[in-house]
Amino acid sequence: MSKNREVAKQVLAAIGGKENIASATHCVTRLRFALNDESVVDKEALEAIDVVKGSFATNGQFQVILGQGLVDKVFKELADEAGISQSSKEETKTAAEKNLNPLQRAVKTLADIFIPILPAIVTAGLLMGINNILTAGGIFGDASLIEMYPGIADIANIINIIANTAFVFLPALIGWSAMKRFGGSEILGIVLGLILVHPDLLNAWSYGQAIEEGTMPTWNLFGLEINKMGYQGQVLPILFASFILAKIEIFLRKKIADGFQLLLVGPIALLVTGFLAFAIIGPITFAIGNGITGAFVWVFENAAIIGGLIYGAIYAPLVITGMHHTFLAVDLQLIGSTNSTPLWPILALSNIAQGSAALAMFFLLREEKLKGLSMTSAISAYLGITEPAMFGVNLRFRFPFITAIISSAVAAMWITANNVQALSIGVGGLPGIFSIDRDGWFAFAIGMVIAFVLPIILTYVYVKARRIKLQ
Repeated sequence: MSKNREVAKQVLAAIGGKENIASATHCVTRLRFALNDESVVDKEALEAIDVVKGSFATNGQFQVILGQGLVDKVFKELADEAGISQSSKEETKTAAEKNLNPLQRAVKTLADIFIPILPAIVTAGLLMGINNILTAGGIFGDASLIEMYPGIADIANIINIIANTAFVFLPALIGWSAMKRFGGSEILGIVLGLILVHPDLLNAWSYGQAIEEGTMPTWNLFGLEINKMGYQGQVLPILFASFILAKIEIFLRKKIADGFQLLLVGPIALLVTGFLAFAIIGPITFAIGNGITGAFVWVFENAAIIGGLIYGAIYAPLVITGMHHTFLAVDLQLIGSTNSTPLWPILALSNIAQGSAALAMFFLLREEKLKGLSMTSAISAYLGITEPAMFGVNLRFRFPFITAIISSAVAAMWITANNVQALSIGVGGLPGIFSIDRDGWFAFAIGMVIAFVLPIILTYVYVKARRIKLQ
């Protein structure tokens, strides 16, 4: 029997056998199962398997971490052993939804919408970091690099355009992903998003000034005045409008004959949704978005340390539940409304803290498999991917996870007290500094040191003080 087949048999037995599998698939590093009953999983037996680097349940799926390359081979053997075929990721997600409560379903919906556009947002954030280095003064002297070397000014301008595009046309990205999630045509979602940022509309970032000066342009529709404004950088208007658009499109496709659908479905759906977006959906959700933004701004202006303490402490537990995806929408809303966010820097520090807790376990553990997992997962966390460290090491022993939370909260209190802001969403962990406003670099660097060093000290002291014997 091949080693991969033996691993597959052991995994299958640990998760409750083929009878417990409702659907199965895999991603680059993990086996993903929708199980009929997660309570029958023998996690101790599962994680005792040599090649298993950890396991966890999230969003109704039970996932087993194997690593790139190996996961393909083991899944093939497992599918053959269990007599099942590989389900698509969407089929497994659908099968897993039966295990979710209403709140989890709502969070999962947000995750399904925002995760697909995350690569574009992160790429834009990194490029904006490069642009900040080129254009900000005080980094290499009083003058900026483009002032010192005028020849690179146009290069910086091109980088800025490339970086800003994802944020300027954010509604189009969200429209595409939301329509895909709600079952509509993605192309109509893109068009709806572009409608909401049409250049003939008042730019959303000029809204406050237009209100103050009384220069807000309007449409007059049958005596009803509608603000002629765009929704650049806004999240809620396109989310709700996409939901309405998808429902109208699905309804029309059921009622209109196939031969007339191309001529009628798209135009009617877009026309109705467009009017609703500008007349009702946009103004209401824009006000809600401003309210959310105002609440977070107030907290971090008037009780910054408390806000940092709370968010720094809860972010890692939110990752376990999947609810951290909700705050991606909040970050984007804050950036769209205020051009910066105090929340994202805390995420980056939480990544570092989880990595350092795992690194501490590398020096404390004796068992070679866990030592190797601790080191590799720590490096991954320092580069912004914390799941291997959290689920493979820190949550397994519990106390490293707690020391990481404490350290993240302390570091978050420091940076929020010093008003550290991120200009964009980028890569978490150590590269996160490139997304930070230049004025906050020094304070954020100190926060990084706290998040790096404190978990190692706390974890080591805890083990020695409690005289914990680790294998």
